Amino acid sequence: MAGHIKIRKAQGTWVVRAGGAVLAESSNALELAEGDYPAMIYFPRGDIGMAFLEKTDSSTNCPHKGQASYYAIHGKSGVIPDAAWSYETPLASVGEIAGHLAFYGDKVTVEQL
Repeated sequence: MAGHIKIRKAQGTWVVRAGGAVLAESSNALELAEGDYPAMIYFPRGDIGMAFLEKTDSSTNCPHKGQASYYAIHGKSGVIPDAAWSYETPLASVGEIAGHLAFYGDKVTVEQL
């Protein structure tokens, strides 16, 4: 069933904004498309201001990607809980997303420049 997941290099430059601040900007992001779900942009950790993120105790399990860890964003306007997630050790079929984080579009702004 993992064949329904497609990963490719995201075209152009992508940015994440929260509370008016830029948290991430990357021209090396990945686009993950899974079935009928909207495509998600995964940002390399090196292109994210990780000082603003704190790993939470939350986790979920996806049978197609593995165990997800969640991150809260700490900014001037407060804390945004579980705003991002990462598959620290994803299943081999989606191994390309290791070292990347994705963000919830209803908690932050994720857009292509």
